[in-house]
Amino acid sequence: MIKMITDKNNIKKMTIYLSLVLGLVLFSACSSKTIDDSKEFNGVTNDSNNTASNEASGEDFVIANTMYNEDEFSEVEKLNPINYFKPPKVKGLYVTGHIAGIEAKLDELIKIADETEVNAFVIDVKSDGGRITYDMDVPSVQETGSIVKQMRDIDAVLDKLYEHNIYPIARVVTFKDQYLAKNRQEYAIKNKNGGLWFYKKIPWLNPYNKNSWNYIMDVATRAGLDGFKEIQFDYIRFEATRTLENATFEGYDDGKTRKEIILEYVKHTNDTLKPLGLLVSADVFGIVITSEFDAKNLGQDYLLMSENLDVICPMVYPSHYGFGFFGIPRNKHTDLFPYETIKGSMDASTELLATSKQDKVAIVRPWLQAFSAPWIGKGNYLKYGKKEVRDQIQATYDAGLSEWILWNSGVRYNKDWFLKEDEVSGKS
Repeated sequence: MIKMITDKNNIKKMTIYLSLVLGLVLFSACSSKTIDDSKEFNGVTNDSNNTASNEASGEDFVIANTMYNEDEFSEVEKLNPINYFKPPKVKGLYVTGHIAGIEAKLDELIKIADETEVNAFVIDVKSDGGRITYDMDVPSVQETGSIVKQMRDIDAVLDKLYEHNIYPIARVVTFKDQYLAKNRQEYAIKNKNGGLWFYKKIPWLNPYNKNSWNYIMDVATRAGLDGFKEIQFDYIRFEATRTLENATFEGYDDGKTRKEIILEYVKHTNDTLKPLGLLVSADVFGIVITSEFDAKNLGQDYLLMSENLDVICPMVYPSHYGFGFFGIPRNKHTDLFPYETIKGSMDASTELLATSKQDKVAIVRPWLQAFSAPWIGKGNYLKYGKKEVRDQIQATYDAGLSEWILWNSGVRYNKDWFLKEDEVSGKS
């Protein structure tokens, strides 16, 4: 397998590799070793004129006649830069680190991907509890003791995903991190008396404290160097609670609003991760698309974040809205209307993003609901299965979008929910 770095401890190789991936033209006059003309990856091929094409999208990409000195760079001669063109149109599944670390369970998920339209896994690298799910070679992580080794061999996991053309996305939970907040309290939100601030017995990191950003970037950077192609940040927000009014935020002295500091963090992720050739994505609450009140409290400005991300992933689960949304009868919960909820929310997203003055905004890749929500009360929810999942996927397409990811916290997915391999024109 070819990953971001083939030898973690070889700094020279790291430098050479990143130069190849990002530049592809820096060594254009060195020797006579050219890119292999016959490679294919995820439907992308390159011809004898060094023009790559993706059959699914019909787009061409020009490859320079890149050369390098075989003696000086022989250790990376097998690298195939074709692997680092555009990612697929993601049709993904959420996977915990625990499940990814159990070979039989991972194989079951891979079998779904092999036989259906599914082509990506979003895998916990930094979990909701702040634990790092594999033995990460990062001093700041080692010092905090946050590693749990759910994936005992990250190379084996990623090797297997690459072998099966499954696009690997690292989920990095950001400011909801009770482990770091308890062990490095200077990074955490505090009460007026100086003690830790808790919400439902969980302390949070302080988004205004930029030292906490460094720790998160250490984790994200290492995940990319270890072979993940995209870093997807979750809980990139403040908790939505009035009790924050009684909290203190070190670093708030400059007067930035919640939306401003979260946007600054997003820009910082780009500055850190883009030089590594990684895509940057972020999860946001779906409600911030239409509610300025919620956007302000959470710190998530949907439009501005979309202008500074590669991918934005609104969590538009029908169970998470309620009554009175998207033209649904006011006495009916949105969970009963999976198609209408996704179509309405994604139409609102398209309308808002159309107001951008930027040349490019993020790909919208919604989180869809692959679970039932009995906690919202009898008569207010459906048992979600194939029909409800397909209705949401169809609504995504009908809203003009082409990507989606499913969330089931227990990683329970049914192969019958997805189109079979022979029912799609290709995994693009």
